[in-house]
Amino acid sequence: MNRILVLGSLNIDLVQHVPRLPFAGETLQGSDLQIFAGGKGANQACAAALLGGNVDMAGKVGNDVFGQRLADELKSAGVRTDSVRRSESRSGTAVIFVLPNGENLIVISPGANADVSVDFALTAVDSLQEGDFLLCQLEVPVAAVRAAIVSAYRKNVTTILDPAPARALPDELLSSISILTPNQTEAAVLLGHSQTPQELAQAESAARDLQARGPQTVIIKMGAAGCVVQSKSSAFAVRGFQVNAVDSTGAGDTFNGALAAALARGLTIFDAVRFANAAAALSVTKPGAIASIPRLIEVQEFLSLQSIA
Repeated sequence: MNRILVLGSLNIDLVQHVPRLPFAGETLQGSDLQIFAGGKGANQACAAALLGGNVDMAGKVGNDVFGQRLADELKSAGVRTDSVRRSESRSGTAVIFVLPNGENLIVISPGANADVSVDFALTAVDSLQEGDFLLCQLEVPVAAVRAAIVSAYRKNVTTILDPAPARALPDELLSSISILTPNQTEAAVLLGHSQTPQELAQAESAARDLQARGPQTVIIKMGAAGCVVQSKSSAFAVRGFQVNAVDSTGAGDTFNGALAAALARGLTIFDAVRFANAAAALSVTKPGAIASIPRLIEVQEFLSLQSIA
């Protein structure tokens, strides 16, 4: 199986369930604090590995107890960590508040993630070969992400970018992306639109506009509604799955890791997106990010009970 290299962030997630957000100056009682390994990069690497991928992680952690926890979590998921390096900065953290409906609000402290440099990124992708996959996000410096993607794309590596957290991106970067996977909010930010696409037709239009800026394929994630897919030669929608949501933390990361793993196994883009939708749906039925990622057999069994529409 072709390799999947994930270049990105590694965080410790500090999670509390709250009845609502507090007002300014208010003290609000929440649930007991839960501590999970996370970060979009680590989440996606673990998802890709647990869902059948051959995965390496590249990123930075602090020389602290959180850094060791992150390395151990990656290894236990089957991710190789030779390119996870220690930094003088503290490990990155994310404070996450989960509301009763499963929606979450996140505040990030980058820590060691901010120390991912262009040179580090180029060294990480140097061993990639034609047919391999590079999966990136935007929780490490954009300059490093851009350098890695441009270098890998020139070697006919399939480059996948999850453009989160949302921000405007240069056309040089967009034109070196094989697959761009924004959610509705991120798609609006990339296009400079004030409103997010809510209806299928709006998402399809946004996907066409984004694809025209350079990516070979654009997949706009629409939560439980599924995804719209736009490439140079085709456009289609892949429906989502209805489940009882407990915690949506990491669902988008599970989608991206699952997508990369499915494509690396040789699935078509339709089947890979459907597989990724199923993995993301299962992930929201459990708390946490990495802790909620389903295993390959779970997704396969879940899909075997679904009808294709």
